[in-house]
Amino acid sequence: MPGIAPIEANNVRRYATESSSPGGMNNLVKYGGGTFGALFVGFGIVRYFASPPPEERQRKMHEIREAMKEGSDSIKPAQKTFKGGEQGWVDLKLENVEEINHNTKKFRFALPDKDDVSGLEIASALLTKYKGPEMEKRYPDGPMSEHLHSMEPPQRLEFKGPIPKYPWSPNKHDHVCLIAGGTGITPMYQLCRAIFNNPSDKTKVTLVFGNVSEEDILLKNEFEDLENTYPQRFRAFYVLDKPAEKWMGGKGHIAADLLKTVLPEPKTENLKIFVCGPPGLYKAISGMKKSPKEQGELSGILKELGYTQDQVYKF
Repeated sequence: MPGIAPIEANNVRRYATESSSPGGMNNLVKYGGGTFGALFVGFGIVRYFASPPPEERQRKMHEIREAMKEGSDSIKPAQKTFKGGEQGWVDLKLENVEEINHNTKKFRFALPDKDDVSGLEIASALLTKYKGPEMEKRYPDGPMSEHLHSMEPPQRLEFKGPIPKYPWSPNKHDHVCLIAGGTGITPMYQLCRAIFNNPSDKTKVTLVFGNVSEEDILLKNEFEDLENTYPQRFRAFYVLDKPAEKWMGGKGHIAADLLKTVLPEPKTENLKIFVCGPPGLYKAISGMKKSPKEQGELSGILKELGYTQDQVYKF
């Protein structure tokens, strides 16, 4: 998209609801990092692997302390479930499904052993695979999302990975900006968790998050907690396509005027901008990726505002 072309009003709706590019049943990508598999799934879009719940972390810490009392020989090294390379597909059991909103669920998959870890790095990805006759579609290219939404414990699903994405390390950038649409928020949340769970990481974060309605905003409570805890380092801006009358945030689409106002200037040193969402968001903000492994040329609003190819990463 050369320049800032006009964006139809319903384009922002597609930011949050469009399905991913076609690729068949085994092409659904999950972003990850954690001990138990947990992913948010919105129809046509995918989600992430999160840390275990507090009670699970407490149990593991208790087991480690007890093992240390008995001697280091009794401590079993954690095994990585996903090793990449030639490992092949890993079959996991669905343990829990939680309804998040009208079109999004959170799925928790158990790893093969209770002491295993996922093996996923921050913002790495997984593929999923399912073969079955009941792949009726709610979205033209979203059969895997349809299947996931129909799953119930203890059904199983195959995963493969990890697929490396952007390699993150503490203080790699002074300031990161996250531009997301719909469930494209998931790798962004993984970055936020990595940054703010690490006391030595001083990275500043600006989030711009587009959705259809307020109930579609995933993880809003978590981001509000970050704003309250780190007011000098984290800021979030929300844009809604169909806001209620009482909505005080941005309205319409993620536009050049908003980004020019809330993002650091292009000349800012050691700045990185991450983009993730459905095709409509990429086309308007940064241009599409050339392929899963190739970023493609920078275009759209970010280029018009003066940001460079090296400053932008497309998930």
